[in-house]
Amino acid sequence: MAQDSPAGRLQHTLDSLQVAGLFIGATVGVALPDGQVLALATGLSDTVLDVPMRPDHRMLAGSVGKMFFAAVALRLVADGRLDLDAQISEWLGTEPWFDSLPNARAVTIRHLMSHTSGLVRYEFNPTFIADLLADPGRTFTPVEEIRYLFGATPPFAAGAGWDYSDTNYIVLAMILERILGTTAYDAIRQQVVEPLGLMGTIASDRRDLAGLAQGYAGPRNPFGGYDAMVVDGVFAINPQFEWAGGGFASTGADLARLAVAWYEGVLFDSAVVRQAVDGVPAPALGPGVRYGLGVIVRDTPLGPAWGHSGYFPGYLTEVRYYPAHRTAIAVQLNQNAPRRGPGAIVQVLAATLLDPGGP
Repeated sequence: MAQDSPAGRLQHTLDSLQVAGLFIGATVGVALPDGQVLALATGLSDTVLDVPMRPDHRMLAGSVGKMFFAAVALRLVADGRLDLDAQISEWLGTEPWFDSLPNARAVTIRHLMSHTSGLVRYEFNPTFIADLLADPGRTFTPVEEIRYLFGATPPFAAGAGWDYSDTNYIVLAMILERILGTTAYDAIRQQVVEPLGLMGTIASDRRDLAGLAQGYAGPRNPFGGYDAMVVDGVFAINPQFEWAGGGFASTGADLARLAVAWYEGVLFDSAVVRQAVDGVPAPALGPGVRYGLGVIVRDTPLGPAWGHSGYFPGYLTEVRYYPAHRTAIAVQLNQNAPRRGPGAIVQVLAATLLDPGGP
């Protein structure tokens, strides 16, 4: 590729960061205003086998997968089939376990999607982690997952605070399935993955995921202390448990395509997009950062950025769409403890591409 082309400049910058030892390997997707999508890679997908990273290598996208589940919910909102301010008891209130859920009778769909429900994380509950590690291949049902919260004291009343939690999206997806009469994964495939041609995107609902780059979780991996997460083609733990908290393995190019469709009103009406990006303060994500309806909203030197971050043992992902430039950039790393995280890399690449005074 020509050094002075957008792809050439981005590849040079990406390679320079990798050669500097900031991360093991990366894939990058860039969706440009003219519809072109650039797919780049650098570094290694496996350090032992010395396998180069390719743009079509998949990585677990972690919480970026919430964008898929939120898209299905917001399509229902746009179609008048789901009210953001409806209480979740409308769908789940007759379940025998419902009133054991913290804040149960006060939580709304909006609270779930914006992480203002007071439902804390199940996935870092020590009992859940112990149960997962005791049986790494176990398949969890949604009710089994939210049961780790039953009877817990919420950190705040519904709507009165902010606390990031996969549990919110587990409950949201349970409601989506009741409305749609199908699985959330089938709805996402039919409404998002297939229409957008996201051929590199698959559900992370099993331990053998085709085309997956090796992921390096580092010595502080809370899910078992593994470093290399793929052994003989099988993931060390069953990623199925993540479900609506993330639930996908994807490529940088596919995630950039998703961001453009999400934020430019392709997947649902632009009026709903405006609601989604009208966020509440999310101080745990950084100064001035806000969280909307499945969207992290940041102020950057290139204007606002809308997107999401993702973590799964062995992988980090960042997706950002810059509305002032109609450009999306997605970065995936196969490493949890890089010297430079994917958010910082996105910003360097964005400056390279969009800022005449940038690097």
